[in-house]
Amino acid sequence: MAMIKSRKHAQTRFNQHMSAALAAMLLPVAAHAAEAAAAPEADQAKPQTLKEVQVNASRENDFKAERASSAKYTEKLVDTAQTLTVIKKELIEQQGATTLTEALRNTPGVGAFFLGENGNTNTGDTIYMRGFDASASIFVDGVRDVGSISRDTFNIEQIDVLKGPAGTDNGRSTPTGSINLVSKQPTLENAYQGSLTLGSGKQRRGTADINQVINADTGTAFRINLLDQDSENAGRDVVKNKRWGVAPSVAFGLNGPTRVYLNYYHVKQDNIPDGGVPTIGLPGYTAPATTAAVANMTTAPMVDPENFYGTRLDHDNVTADMATVKVEHDFAGGAKLANTSRYGRNKQDYMLTAFMMTAANMGGTTTTNYDSWTMRRSNPTFKDQQNEILTNQTTLTASFDTGAVKHTVVGGIEFTNEKQTNYTLALATGQALPVANFYHPNVNDVANVSYARTGARNQGEISTQSAYVFDTIKYGDWIFNAGARMDHFNLDFSAITATNTVTAMSVGDNLWTGKLSALYKPTADSSVYALVGSSKLPPGAGNFTLSTSATSAANPKFEPQETKNYELGTKWDLLDQKLSLTGAVFRTVVKNEVEVDPTNTAVAYQNGKKRVQGIELGVVGAITREWLVTAGYTRQSTSVEVGRTITASGENQLTYTPKQAFTAWTTYTLPFGLQVGGGARFSDKLARGTDGAIGTPKYADSYWVFDAMAAYTINKHVDLRLNVYNLGDKEYVQAINKSGYRYTPGTPRSASLTANFKF
Repeated sequence: MAMIKSRKHAQTRFNQHMSAALAAMLLPVAAHAAEAAAAPEADQAKPQTLKEVQVNASRENDFKAERASSAKYTEKLVDTAQTLTVIKKELIEQQGATTLTEALRNTPGVGAFFLGENGNTNTGDTIYMRGFDASASIFVDGVRDVGSISRDTFNIEQIDVLKGPAGTDNGRSTPTGSINLVSKQPTLENAYQGSLTLGSGKQRRGTADINQVINADTGTAFRINLLDQDSENAGRDVVKNKRWGVAPSVAFGLNGPTRVYLNYYHVKQDNIPDGGVPTIGLPGYTAPATTAAVANMTTAPMVDPENFYGTRLDHDNVTADMATVKVEHDFAGGAKLANTSRYGRNKQDYMLTAFMMTAANMGGTTTTNYDSWTMRRSNPTFKDQQNEILTNQTTLTASFDTGAVKHTVVGGIEFTNEKQTNYTLALATGQALPVANFYHPNVNDVANVSYARTGARNQGEISTQSAYVFDTIKYGDWIFNAGARMDHFNLDFSAITATNTVTAMSVGDNLWTGKLSALYKPTADSSVYALVGSSKLPPGAGNFTLSTSATSAANPKFEPQETKNYELGTKWDLLDQKLSLTGAVFRTVVKNEVEVDPTNTAVAYQNGKKRVQGIELGVVGAITREWLVTAGYTRQSTSVEVGRTITASGENQLTYTPKQAFTAWTTYTLPFGLQVGGGARFSDKLARGTDGAIGTPKYADSYWVFDAMAAYTINKHVDLRLNVYNLGDKEYVQAINKSGYRYTPGTPRSASLTANFKF
């Protein structure tokens, strides 16, 4: 058994050092919380003066949120010195967005642009943000969400999209931000809601949201959210999205100082995955090699974008479970303590008969009789994976004054254990999937093909102990925020062969990250700010995998990837705080990227450096009571400052990152109750990566897509909503794979009709 050990900077007496660090960080918070709690007793003998009480109606509307959900953000969004977009459930429902990917269209430049490497298709939510894959930085109620799953919106209250430094907030993270899904919770108001949706692609979907007050005196309430969907795809043959889910929750003490939430979440997906279609005929496509056998491929027509090149064996079965206990307590002096415990498990069984459209895999291309062309289904892709997470998080928030300076301190500790196991599957010896007719593939032409586990597997386990502290300091018209975080990170990885030979590797490190900002308030409803922050990502932290390869970034010999983020911005709440305008310029610099020596490909150095910089503008809220709007624009310049060019086109930029992106959605309610609206999305061209493929498209073209919506309230219990997507029936590339052999076509013109019920 080969063993590799790497424990950079790991401390042998870590527990003692962690205890000392926590005591130093949290002692001021605890002391001021105790002082605040004791203050009422000391004041009992003093004459009491009644303070003026002001009652303000909520200024929030269906689009604009006042705050993010995380306790680490103690101020309103207008006073938060970072680009932070909140997508509320009302906006998600208006658009008929049923998945996280669809909901994220409301923030510019964030999307699922990458289809996969070679013949493999990524599964679940593969989200790119400001030039980097953010799929490993998706959280649910502040806890990292594990496993490959296409997340549904049926149990989501809002989505917080943080752009820029996220390391101090969440620990190890991708360089350019994080996404936090906020779950629906019980309330002290009886409400019974449901929806039924029918649409193009045989869309059939039903949801229910039931909230019942059990005991108003004790603040006890129960809520359950239900989902059932069985839909095909409006633009693709065979592809299917079938899932059901249940999310019950109960809360105690909602009207008291101590509140307890018990949540459970279960989703079962039985999908047929989309392997994409060949890129032949797309702009920029030529034959993959200059030989007679493939010469006709250069001038061959596009395939039908509805074609499905898999077989009836293809499936994507996912079972996700999540149990959460959250306890909150408000101290008499205003301090607040919150503790969250969660166990989550995600199991995925996946097979996709993917392909690589190389010359060797093509048949019949010596003739222009395109109906006779064939393509080998050469890359059967399997995934048999289980993820588990067990975590406990504690946060204490307290406010106090030191002279003319006001402090709000947030301190916390987190203990998390994550496990991932991947089993290797393969076709039975001597078996192969049948070739497909290139222009007329048949899903049912598969013979008796079987596959099973080979006995080989990979196991990765990440253990993290974290401590953090933030101090928000107010002095006059200035707000300063300083935060620091320390993560003690350990990854143990084992690669086990079919003959039970084990290669074990491990890496451990102490990760220090920080964030510092200064914000000035020209008026009560505006701010101008500057921010600097850092993030770190150790080897293997994104996919639980280490490598013995000397040139792999997952080799434990390498230091963590380091990121510095800089941002200058301004935020303005207008029209009596109903409309928010934001603007920011940003720069992200990523260091410690692994680069292979061009003169000796067996050697790699950690001298790579990448940079993303640009501007982002946003508007969200109500122009009038009847007119709601949300829009965002970003322009980004990306480059590899040190290292090889990573785009197939040879341009010095990052892959799967539109230089410009725009999104907008607006609705207006007419006097007689009809609500009309619509939106537009623009994505600039996407440069794909390079893996040596020749002739395939080097980028995906830019595109505009327009949507529309109309809704009408029939009575107080029923309303109808019609959504029409891609009004112009635009053909576009939604995602493209690294080699450029395959792409996912954008959904053509389609529609859905939803009936909403409430009692």
